[in-house]
Amino acid sequence: MVSRLSFLLVCVLVSSSFVQKPGVSSKPTSVKTLKSADELPSSLDWSNNNGVSYLTIPRNTHVPQFCEGVWAFVATTTISDRFKVLFNASFPDIILAPQVLLSCDYASNGCTSGDFLTAYQYIYTNAITDETCEVYQGKGYTDGLNCTNFFPCYTCSPDGTCAVPPTYPMYNITGYEMISGVTQMLNALQNGPISCGMQATQVFFNYTNGIIMNTSTGNVTLNHAVEIIGYGTQNGVNYWKARNFWGTYWGNGGYFMIQQGTNAYGIEQYCAYGDPNPNIIIVNSTSDIKPEPHHHHPHHKKEIEKIDSTVKKILAGSERQPEYPMKYGRVPKVFFENGERIIGKRSWETIDIQAVPAAWDWRNVNNTNFLTFTRNQHVPVYCGSCWAHGTTSSLADRINILHGGSFPVLSLSPQVIINCHAGGTCNGGNPGGVYEFAHSHGIPDDTCQQYIAKNPSHYSCSAIQVCETCTGPVGSQTCTAVSNPKLWYASQYGKVSGAANMKAEIYKNGPIGCGIEATEQLENYTGGIFSQFIPYPRINHEVAVVGWGSENGEDYWIVRNSWGTFWGERGFFRLKMNSDNLGITLDCDWGIPDLNR
Repeated sequence: MVSRLSFLLVCVLVSSSFVQKPGVSSKPTSVKTLKSADELPSSLDWSNNNGVSYLTIPRNTHVPQFCEGVWAFVATTTISDRFKVLFNASFPDIILAPQVLLSCDYASNGCTSGDFLTAYQYIYTNAITDETCEVYQGKGYTDGLNCTNFFPCYTCSPDGTCAVPPTYPMYNITGYEMISGVTQMLNALQNGPISCGMQATQVFFNYTNGIIMNTSTGNVTLNHAVEIIGYGTQNGVNYWKARNFWGTYWGNGGYFMIQQGTNAYGIEQYCAYGDPNPNIIIVNSTSDIKPEPHHHHPHHKKEIEKIDSTVKKILAGSERQPEYPMKYGRVPKVFFENGERIIGKRSWETIDIQAVPAAWDWRNVNNTNFLTFTRNQHVPVYCGSCWAHGTTSSLADRINILHGGSFPVLSLSPQVIINCHAGGTCNGGNPGGVYEFAHSHGIPDDTCQQYIAKNPSHYSCSAIQVCETCTGPVGSQTCTAVSNPKLWYASQYGKVSGAANMKAEIYKNGPIGCGIEATEQLENYTGGIFSQFIPYPRINHEVAVVGWGSENGEDYWIVRNSWGTFWGERGFFRLKMNSDNLGITLDCDWGIPDLNR
């Protein structure tokens, strides 16, 4: 197992992940009038702005394998966070896909190095999909994963084939601007985080807490990029607060502070941001783009037809083959090897069902979204891991709820659940095993193990299968275990069934996992209240129920699937509540996070 220090010292020897590219100019949305520092708030922190976190999930460029792709991560994360600011932390959290840039932005150098300004230029010109369309794989066009065998959106089937979904969302920016210096940075931060280059030295690699102080004068050579999320003053020292992309086990939970006003390590000499376009583009894979009214997008129909024609030929011979083909993947009945773990009374024994609201939605409670991001279990290859996704997402939701929507926003790692055989594999599994594992072992976040949709060669649940980091150079990497990563635990877990009890548990504690019979008709769902008559449902799929509502007198459940944001209603579906509902009220599961461990 590698220590933090030895890991960081190895990283010092790696080539630059950020290289400034000449000839890329700003495309500002509008001319902005700058305010002086005295006219702006004395402090700002987008991780905690009036008790709400406006940041999306943390990321790690160094798993599942080493990639110098921080330039792509900082651009996509900055824009994702600015979307969250623009939407005032309401649903949904948009997690843009750095993989698209690593594979398709030829102005930068893939996993070798790059410039976040070319990333902004690419997104402005082409738009970009989210993580459920193109999951991060730690490769780029410089090491085998390029746009000739790659497309902005795909999903895979149990027979080993992959295909472009009928429709999928794309996101873009109305402009982007290069900035430098304290005044411009302070002004830009009022509307959300910004991307900045810096010089990463051994001091930075070894950082754990406090303010990194300046040790030089003048401009310096930049070799790294970070996201500035705020500023403030501590013990008389002005600082920037920033996010790094080496996992939550680096620094102070993945974050750091650095002195402001002295260009410490070049942090103030080269920055940029993009203005997110609130009009989400819906691309039809039959070549028709359907933007919202009055929105112009740079793609032309002939260009889209050419791309779609190419990708269909590519996917016909795709090498993305799943190792363990299995349709769906949930046991018919959830079980716990050592029984349920209940402390005190169950939620439905403490709540008057008549007092439960007529409608409830954890995506929008007092205008705040408490849910983690929507996922796709079927990329980069097909994997029958719904049982791991529904449970880890619901546990992460409940942690976010216990945090009151404040920092940090979590996503727990389903790949660790698979690696540790904590209930099953990509062949399917038992949701109950996830909660038992969460109680006995704890689950790290995604920055420890990126989802790769594959079973490990062996199920040892070794330290490296739980949390790893990889060091370069690209192409000859070494991956080692991370010692003492942050783990998230469950204190209680159990079963629930029946609409009234389900409502009580969801209302009191948060989303729950539920089994359903997934059908071909459900696979083809695009919107509305779904119902299908099945006399005796055979449960084969795990989903998460996040709330309920009513439309035109028809009661329904609000359900999150794990088939991507391009499926259904942004990855969700509404399911008839009291009948013809795929058996959703028969076999559900829940866990209570333990924040004291």
